[in-house]
Amino acid sequence: MPSFDTLVAYAERLLKAAGLDGDKPTVTARLLVTADAMGHTTHGLAQLPDYIEDILAGKMTSVGEPDVVADKPAAVVWDGRRLPGVWLTDKAVRLAAARAKTTGICAVTIRRSHHIACLATFLPAATEQGLMVIVASSDPSDAHVAPFGGTRAVFTPDPLAVGIPTEGDPILIDISASITTAGMSARLRREGGSFPGEWALDADGRPSRDPNVLVGERKGTLLPAGGVDHGHKGYGLALMVEAITQGLCGYGRADGEADWGASVFVQVFDPALFGGLAAFTRQTEWVAEACRTNPPVDPARPVRLPGAAAMRGMRDAMANGLTPRPGLLEALEPWAAKLGITPLRNA
Repeated sequence: MPSFDTLVAYAERLLKAAGLDGDKPTVTARLLVTADAMGHTTHGLAQLPDYIEDILAGKMTSVGEPDVVADKPAAVVWDGRRLPGVWLTDKAVRLAAARAKTTGICAVTIRRSHHIACLATFLPAATEQGLMVIVASSDPSDAHVAPFGGTRAVFTPDPLAVGIPTEGDPILIDISASITTAGMSARLRREGGSFPGEWALDADGRPSRDPNVLVGERKGTLLPAGGVDHGHKGYGLALMVEAITQGLCGYGRADGEADWGASVFVQVFDPALFGGLAAFTRQTEWVAEACRTNPPVDPARPVRLPGAAAMRGMRDAMANGLTPRPGLLEALEPWAAKLGITPLRNA
C-alpha cells in the first residue's frame, strides 16, 4: 500500500513533467490525494489523467498567475486564465482567510478556472485557523441537471461545501444541487452499475435508475436534490450556486463557454470578529454533540456528522497509507511512460 506522501510525490512528478510551474504540481497533487483519503474517489486521483491530457493539449494553462479583475478589501474577482482549478481554489481560500482576519468576511470569485476536483479538500485550510468557509462551483460549459419539472439540462451538479470549526473536528459539508454527480454517473456507466434509486430522468422525463440515459443522441438528465418529489429544493440551490459562482464574477453560461472548467465562489468568515471564536465553537459543538448522541434509527449505524468519515480517512491514510481504486495506477501508466516518469505500482 503506497503511503500518502508517496502518492502525492508521484502525482506531483507527473504534473511537473506535464508542464505545471511553481507550486502548482505540489498543491494539485496533495489535494487530489487528499480527496481519495477523504473518500471522494471520483474527484481525486481519478481526475489526474484528464488533467495531464488537458495540460499537454494546451487546454489547461500551465504557467503564471490569475489576472485580477477587481480587488476590494473583502471582494476579489480573478480571471483564472484556465489555470489549474485545484491550485486556484486553494489560493483563493488562503487569500480570503488572510483578509477575513481583518475584514471579518472576504469572498473571492474566479471566472475561467479549470476543473477544481473535490470541494471538501479546500475546507481544512480555513477551519484549522478557526475560520468558517464556503466553497461553491459550477461549470458553464456543460449541463447535466434540468430545472425541476423540466427535461432539458441547464445546470451542472453545482456543488457546495462548508467548513465549520467546532471544539473538536470540524464539520465538513460537501453536497451538490443534484441528487448525484456527473463523475459518479460516469463511473457507474463504466462499471455497468445502476443508481441506487431513480436519480435520473430519461429524455422523455421518465424516472430511471440507469446512468446510460444521460448519454447518447437523446440525453436524459440528473434529478435535482430531492428527486421527483422534492426536487424544487435542489433546483433552488442550483440557482443560488449559479448566481454566486457565475453571476458575481460576471462570466458564465451567457457567454457561451465551451471548455471544461469552473466558475468558483469562496467565502471565509472569521468568528473572532463577530461574537468571538470561543462563543462560535460553543454553539457549533453543542449542535455537533446533539447530532452525534442522537438516538439512531438503526443502532448499528449511529448518527455521524458530515466530514467525520473524511477526517478518519485522512488520519488513516497519513498513518497507514492509501490503496488507490482498482485500475487507477494502471490508467496513469501510459502518461508516466509518455512523460518519462517511472510508474508507481501497488505492492
